[in-house]
Amino acid sequence: MAVNIPGVIAMVFFYLLVLGTGIWASFKSKRKQKESAATGMEMTLLGNRSIHWLVGIFTMTATWVGGSFIVGTVELMYTPSGGLISSLMILMAYSISFVFGGLVFVKPMRDSNCVTMLDLFYFKYGRVIAVGMSLMSVLTDVTWVPGTLIGLGGTLTVVLDLPFSVCIWISAAVAIVYTVLGGLYSVAYTDVIQLILIFFSLWLCVPFILMNPSTLDISQTLTNNTLHAPWIGQPELKNIWIILDGFLVFSLGNMGYQAFHQRTLSASSTATAKLTCIVAAFVIILFGIPVILLGAAVSSTDWNQTTYGSPSPYERGEATLVLPIALERLTPTFVSLVGIGCIAAAVMSSVDSALLSAASVFTSNIYKIILRPKASDKESQWVVRASVVIVGVLGTSLTNLKNSILVFWVLSAEVAYIIIFPQLLCVLFFNISNGYGVVIGLFVGFLLRLLSGEQSLGLEPVIHFPGCTLEDGVYVQHAPVKTISMLSAIAAILLFSYLSALFFNKGFLHEKWDVFQVKVLHEPVPLAPIDGATQDNELELLNQGSNQPLSAAK
Repeated sequence: MAVNIPGVIAMVFFYLLVLGTGIWASFKSKRKQKESAATGMEMTLLGNRSIHWLVGIFTMTATWVGGSFIVGTVELMYTPSGGLISSLMILMAYSISFVFGGLVFVKPMRDSNCVTMLDLFYFKYGRVIAVGMSLMSVLTDVTWVPGTLIGLGGTLTVVLDLPFSVCIWISAAVAIVYTVLGGLYSVAYTDVIQLILIFFSLWLCVPFILMNPSTLDISQTLTNNTLHAPWIGQPELKNIWIILDGFLVFSLGNMGYQAFHQRTLSASSTATAKLTCIVAAFVIILFGIPVILLGAAVSSTDWNQTTYGSPSPYERGEATLVLPIALERLTPTFVSLVGIGCIAAAVMSSVDSALLSAASVFTSNIYKIILRPKASDKESQWVVRASVVIVGVLGTSLTNLKNSILVFWVLSAEVAYIIIFPQLLCVLFFNISNGYGVVIGLFVGFLLRLLSGEQSLGLEPVIHFPGCTLEDGVYVQHAPVKTISMLSAIAAILLFSYLSALFFNKGFLHEKWDVFQVKVLHEPVPLAPIDGATQDNELELLNQGSNQPLSAAK
């Protein structure tokens, strides 16, 4: 098969359009900075906290409507154990996560006037814990990048017949360049273009695949499909807790991503941030409809009547590539090109968010706390740019493990849900939490999840929860082990925070052993960093130009 020249030309045009939008946004960012006299860091990371509600809705939605959302949902619809029921569960979980974040997290996060969510940990617990949590946050973003890019690489390889690595690196390079140039402004405005392309591209592809002669009537194959398993799905009753576990990971775990909070913190007001979340919750459902229809169509296709032939993609072990295969075999050439443009747009809208998120956390919460506390605003901006490049190169390099996409998803999602979310919940809403509770909570959550096993990582369970069964020589947990680990982490944080504060305040433990100074933290005095610096000085280091005190516990 020769390289698809028209397809390559179409992709070059798409990349130039996105890159041009990013460059234009970078100039707009510089003009806005001069007009408002904002610092470079404030503009780069948060758009001077002035992002319009309409742009906010676009960038919030685009961040989650990524390549994994489109390609992964179609694959889930096509997989017999998944189908419509599982796909709707994930779609509703995404939607609920926006509503939950908007109603619960937006106000306390914005009232704290922080630059990143990790600032809260610094002012309440000190630099050691803040840096440790920052590394966890960076890890979620670094592993987010390859998991997203792999879906695009597979699509371009199938449709354009280009080498996998070439497709990946070109796409990553474009996202890196415009993110470096314009920061949040470039990311937000390219998200607008990308989301519009995604919406129209998806709806253009749907009728061509549905009306292909090889595709049966999806209303007939919903529950009775002779070619493939019914696309309604076949979830077993014994897996109900696993399904619930996945629902909670998607709905609550999103709060553990800096990318979500970066968008709410960049809004022009708290009301705007809440509006952005609520509207995005409904918009993301609109994007899920064509994806579900595409999944139903590929599940109803007689592949023997296409140039693909028999056996089907599922029987060949190519279920992950079923969408690009459908675009190539079931649509005219120009439609397939539009389809891959849609997937490329979706991938880049997520990759740029992960790049900026990781760079924001590294610069604000690691570089300016540990490495260069007195770094100037200009120096910090260069660190952000360098961090974007390094994270982009590192994340893209991990795509060489292209057969391990599930590993990246597991690492990113579970670190966010089991490690970061419980800690963020406690630092925001529980005054009693302290450094000792954080450390024990991290240890309990991580150890319990590790001992519960993970089939995709080849980890055998050491702890067998009720319902754990031996299936095909492998122990499978049917309990919600992720949620059990998350709740155990919260319980450990609160319990050991209370006990440590009690022991030190009552004199059961000597004050010289109080490395996290919980006795000082629980006195009724204004909150100050426990490392000895004044709060105003530390705020100046983290957020040039911001003079409001950070209220770390609500």
